[in-house]
Amino acid sequence: MAQTSTQKKGVGSVIWEYLTTVDHKKIAILYLIAGGFFFALGGIEAMLIRIQLAVPNNDFLSAGLYNEMITMHGTTMIFLAAMPLLFAFMNAVVPLQIGARDLAFPFLNSMGVWLFILGGIFLNLSWFMGGAPDAGWTSYASLSIDSPGHGVNFYALGLQITGAGTLMTGINFATTIITMRAPGMTYMRMPLFTWTTFVAAILIVFAFPPLTIGVFLLMFDRMFGSNFFIVEAGGNTIIWEHLFWIFGHPEVYILILPAFGIFSEIFSVFARKRLFGYSAMVFATVLIGFFGFMVWAHHMFTVGLGPTANAIFAVATMAIAVPTGIKIFNWIATIWGGSIEFTTPMLYAIAFIPSFVMGGVTGIMQAAAPADYQYHDSYFIVAHFHYVIVGGVVFGLLAGLHYYWPIMFNTMLNEVLGKITFVLFVFGFHLTFLIQHFLGLWGMPRRVFTFLDGQGYNAANMISTIGAFFMAAGVIILLINIVMTLVKNERVGTDPWGDGRTLEWSLPLPAPYYNFAQVPLVRGLDAYWIEKKQGDGKIIPAESVGDFHMPNNSIIPLIMSLGLFIASFGALYFADGKDWAIDAVSGLDAKPWALPVLVIGLGITFVSMGVRSWKDDLGYYVTKEEIEKDLEELERGAK
Repeated sequence: MAQTSTQKKGVGSVIWEYLTTVDHKKIAILYLIAGGFFFALGGIEAMLIRIQLAVPNNDFLSAGLYNEMITMHGTTMIFLAAMPLLFAFMNAVVPLQIGARDLAFPFLNSMGVWLFILGGIFLNLSWFMGGAPDAGWTSYASLSIDSPGHGVNFYALGLQITGAGTLMTGINFATTIITMRAPGMTYMRMPLFTWTTFVAAILIVFAFPPLTIGVFLLMFDRMFGSNFFIVEAGGNTIIWEHLFWIFGHPEVYILILPAFGIFSEIFSVFARKRLFGYSAMVFATVLIGFFGFMVWAHHMFTVGLGPTANAIFAVATMAIAVPTGIKIFNWIATIWGGSIEFTTPMLYAIAFIPSFVMGGVTGIMQAAAPADYQYHDSYFIVAHFHYVIVGGVVFGLLAGLHYYWPIMFNTMLNEVLGKITFVLFVFGFHLTFLIQHFLGLWGMPRRVFTFLDGQGYNAANMISTIGAFFMAAGVIILLINIVMTLVKNERVGTDPWGDGRTLEWSLPLPAPYYNFAQVPLVRGLDAYWIEKKQGDGKIIPAESVGDFHMPNNSIIPLIMSLGLFIASFGALYFADGKDWAIDAVSGLDAKPWALPVLVIGLGITFVSMGVRSWKDDLGYYVTKEEIEKDLEELERGAK
């Protein structure tokens, strides 16, 4: 029987509970902690990059280490920070928004978080085990095939592990939203955050398999002597670019759509208005998801696909701006004339609009293929995607962190410190990246580890580096805020922002482990707001109090993931020094223990799968008596 949140537990039992949990709320916290750690790591890597580029002819980092740094910064921020942090908010909020007691597959949810954590650790161990990957976060085949050492092998194996976890999570959220909505919650009554999560989950299901295939082919070329990308042996290096960007462009929308959802919730709550043009917002979200798969070759305008292909992808890229524009105008219309409360989440949301529009406008500039020949591989591109990813996704993450903190931890982050972080981070962001547009137009190429004096880049690079220090200061203040809030531990009640509109704000804090004692009845869009306006604020139940089923905790997801983690080391060292290994890695010695480690790791995973299949894990029932007791305690607390 699961323990209620009111019972005190020792440190050991709390750790064990998190290692074995299948509760989406605890898994959200695991994603938040691990994603936050990798975000800090990626930020440190970014700072080292900016220090290297602060002055001309700098030798702070060597050329090789700089290549490793930019590769790991991009890979960490996209795969190990942005996505997991979004998964944290999805896990914490979406089941509550749709009136569900958990995700459709709690076991898979647990496995997803452990695959991500162990894959991220594996990738970062490359720093200590012979060098990190150095072929860029896109790992273009011509560079990655010829990369010496086994840094790129760490990249390939680490991404396979984390990618498997992400794919499971995408399937899980899509299934949950389709099948587990509360009675009365039609698709057109779902909150925008649930809608954007739904579309992002479907994008994951279709976008991650091409990446998986591409990385498998890269692994076989580097580690097992195949010739998929080796041109002199009949391979085609451009195929990697197609496979990568068929994943890579939908990935941008996998990241930005949930951020759009977070902003939609925040604008509505803190303007005290229903979201303007809800139906148009939903259709725009679906359109963005659809168009996201039709624009991948705009990353490849300079490859030589020919004018016909370039023209088709240029038109598709311009078209995708239309549904995004619809969203921008609807957000402005939502806050127009509203009773705006300038909380920290609302400040991030307001700052997001001009920042993201700037990123979008520079994207449309690149959609013109002839112009892209000029912009391509210059710092203009670096500026563009940071305006989209930081000005869109990271602002969304910071807004969501402050907004959903009460749901996750039953406390509130300090608003004064939150606003100091906001000022430092947003000012630093524009200082860092606005000037990079001009650096690109002046001719500074991407991915160069230094530049010569007298080229006109000195002042702009120094300004950019100073901006990065402002952003770092903002993140440090945020960490201080988090620690202070956790130490003070001042509890908040239901609906702490006072204007919650959706079901997640109707629950007592902390939410019971089963979420809803009775599945709610949804009577319209903004279900909680309706009940506050038309009744006493209590959600009408769709069922009488009765027993219901919940899943047991399990250590098996962690053991399964650990097996793949161990097997990856075996695969990595087994390939080194073999006759069929390519020249770039043949200087490495094969380890005699590599094959046994590979077999043992896979054995652990397959045995765990067998145990999971053969063991009758039927879960348990929460009894009617326990529910009634909890409801009575809530009634007494309310009085």
